[in-house]
Amino acid sequence: MRERAQSVERLDQFKKLESLRSDAEAAFELGRESGDEELLSEAERVIGELSQAVSALEFKCKMNGEFDSQFAIIEINAGSGGTEAQDWADMLLRMYLRWAESKRFATEIMDYQPGEGAGIKNATVLVEGPYSYGHLRNESGVHRLVRISPFDSNARRHTSFASVSVTPDIEEEIEVEVNEADLKVDTYRSSGAGGQHVNKTDSAVRLTHMPSGIVVACQSERSQHKNKSRAMKILKSKLYELEQEQQRDKMEALKGQRKKIDFGSQIRNYVMQPYQLVKDLRSNYETSDVNAVLDGKLDAIIESCLLMTE
Repeated sequence: MRERAQSVERLDQFKKLESLRSDAEAAFELGRESGDEELLSEAERVIGELSQAVSALEFKCKMNGEFDSQFAIIEINAGSGGTEAQDWADMLLRMYLRWAESKRFATEIMDYQPGEGAGIKNATVLVEGPYSYGHLRNESGVHRLVRISPFDSNARRHTSFASVSVTPDIEEEIEVEVNEADLKVDTYRSSGAGGQHVNKTDSAVRLTHMPSGIVVACQSERSQHKNKSRAMKILKSKLYELEQEQQRDKMEALKGQRKKIDFGSQIRNYVMQPYQLVKDLRSNYETSDVNAVLDGKLDAIIESCLLMTE
C-alpha cells in the first residue's frame, strides 16, 4: 500500500507538471496574439510555478536509493564534554522533531536517556513519513556547535560535538541473520517523569551486538517482549547499513577516495558566537539564520546535500 501511494503521488506530480505547462503555453499564445498584458502576466506566473514544481521533482528524483522511500531511524549521541554536549544533543533532537512536524511526519521516541544535569546522553527517534530516510540520510555524521555556554559562569565560548546516525526502518522482508549467541541483552526501567507514571518493571531493552559493537535500545513499549522485538528490528537495519557502508568504503579505497570516518570529522558547523553561521562542509551551503535552522528549517540544507550527489 505504501508503494502504491508513492506511485500515485509520483503520477500526480507529472500530471501537475503537464497541466502547468499546458496552461502556461495557452496563456502565452493567447496573450501574444491579442496583446493582452494580463494574459502574458498570467503566463509568467504559471511558468514560475512550473519552474518551482520541476525543481521540487528534481530534488525528489535524487532520492532513488534502495531504501530512500522508507521511514527513518535517527540516533543522536552526545559527545564528550558533559552537560554542554548533552544540551547540544537535546537541541539536535528538538531540531529534527520540529523538522518532522513541519513535514507532517509522525515521530516516536523509541529510546531516551536524559543527561545528568541537562540535555540528553542519547535518543533514538522513528520518523514516519514518505521518503523520511531519503530526506535524512545525509544527516549522519558529527555536528559541531560553537556558542557562549549557558552553563559557564564566566560566559566563555565552548565547542560541543554530537553524532547523528540515520538508518532506514527496513521492512521485514529484508533478511539479516543475527546469531542470538552474539547478543548481550540488558533490561532496565524506562525513563519517565516519575510519580504515578514511573515504570516499575524492567521493560526497556538494550541489545549489544558483540561482533560489531552496535548497541541499540528501545523503551517506547510497555512490554519487554515488544521492546526487544523493536530493538531487534533497529539492530538489523544498522547491521544492513553497516554492510552497505563497508562495501562503499571498499569501492572508495579502490578509487583512492577513502575518507576518514570518525567522531572528529564534522559534517556541519553551527556557530552562534562570535558570529551567526550554519555551514554544511560537504555542500558548502551556509546561512546566517542559525535560530531558524535549530527550529527545524532544514529543507534548504537537505536539498543542497542531495543535489550535490550525482
